[in-house]
Amino acid sequence: MNLHADFTRRVLLHADEIAWRTSPMKGVERRMLDRIGDEVARATSIVRYAPGSSFSPHVHTGGEEFLVLEGVFQDEHGYFPEGSYIRNPPESRHAPGSEPGCVIFVKLWQFDLADRSHVRIDTAKLGSVADATRPGVRASPLFRDAREDVRIEEWAAGSTVTLPTAGGAELLLLDGGAVESGEALRRHSWLRLPGDDEATFAVGPAGARAWIKTGHLRFADAPVVPPARH
Repeated sequence: MNLHADFTRRVLLHADEIAWRTSPMKGVERRMLDRIGDEVARATSIVRYAPGSSFSPHVHTGGEEFLVLEGVFQDEHGYFPEGSYIRNPPESRHAPGSEPGCVIFVKLWQFDLADRSHVRIDTAKLGSVADATRPGVRASPLFRDAREDVRIEEWAAGSTVTLPTAGGAELLLLDGGAVESGEALRRHSWLRLPGDDEATFAVGPAGARAWIKTGHLRFADAPVVPPARH
């Protein structure tokens, strides 16, 4: 399957307009945002675990990154409530599930295959700092290396915010609203921008909060998916 696989094109999707698709595991469904591959795929998705559902133990040969949007995600490493940001690097192993149910935003097969950095952050306990170069913006850093910069940003109500997009940018709106290129973003809107300049957002009266990754689309054409089952 190839879904929004041309990384030179801007893509805006609203999660609440995308149908849930079943996964190989009972009780686990997906809203697919972009994908190259079938069950083993370079993929960006919103995944919903029904209460009591789980995946069988598996290795993330290409790495896994996710943000818990609702509920509580769990595996043998712990319980991760709404707002938890997790990076399971290539060759890591776990058995994920959720007793109460949860929804996560997840990215697969998008790591440097030499990366071995585990990250587990409760963003609800993470402070933010004002961005001195971008008025109206506060940022909470999550991860940064030579390939990418990942953070949560808070945008002040009624502000005009610029987002540098060198190397590409990706955004999941978590709360509030904003307008970019004449199109409105709302809760769980996903935007992917290929540009090497900057994007401009008109922030709504409630402000906005977004998960943001920049720089990573420079590496989108790297081969990522071997013939193994996820």
